[in-house]
Amino acid sequence: KRSPNSTWIMKPIAKSQGKGIFLFRKLKDIMEWKKEDSWKVDGTKDEREPVENYVVQRYVDAPYLIGGRKFDIRCYVLVTSYLPLKVWLYRSGFGRMSNSRYSIDSIEDTYIHLTNVAIQKTSPDYDPEKGCKWSLIQLRMYLLAKHGPEAVETLFRGMDDIFIKSLQSVQKIMINDKHCFELYGYDILIDETLKPWLLEINASPSLTASNQTDYDLKFKMLHDVLTIIDMEGKLTGKERGLEVRFDVE
Repeated sequence: KRSPNSTWIMKPIAKSQGKGIFLFRKLKDIMEWKKEDSWKVDGTKDEREPVENYVVQRYVDAPYLIGGRKFDIRCYVLVTSYLPLKVWLYRSGFGRMSNSRYSIDSIEDTYIHLTNVAIQKTSPDYDPEKGCKWSLIQLRMYLLAKHGPEAVETLFRGMDDIFIKSLQSVQKIMINDKHCFELYGYDILIDETLKPWLLEINASPSLTASNQTDYDLKFKMLHDVLTIIDMEGKLTGKERGLEVRFDVE
């Protein structure tokens, strides 16, 4: 009622790769969707599948577009400790592009609104050789050419702020074990004003490669993760060339 003209996105919390996600504008749309009882087996009370939990978010309906297409950014964040909080950011993330031109008028078209590779690769015009990804370096160079270094630096500082504050928000409730680490996949959306928005944090980000470039990126990322974890205790603490680290007390 407070935002009568807004678009909303509904996501099942236990699924991945864009499965079960849809957009809606009015509460009555959810009521009609619920009446369909798509989660039933044969309609009998005893054989119903468990009802799924969903997250509802306000949809950012004015995203930054490249070539008229929507995209989001996947960043990898390694947490080696929650108390104190020690966070490593992998520099070589990537942008996931839509294959269809953006339009808020077609909220049923998943090829327009969901950038998940699992969805985009089923698009009729998907090219498996080119894929639908830009490297983070390529994306940053594009933004630099369009908006200049100051605006882009502000954007990426805002993304760093998202990484840190999202982890600080759960720092006190996470089990801290010095023998464990977490690798998260952050999905960030940029709107038309160059403001970053947190879409979701994936606790088990997909490491499946869509092409050779993607394979090289993820292979190097995992190599760096194992280097930082240092299970064999070979590092002295004076090494150079590792990725950016945030130490937050």
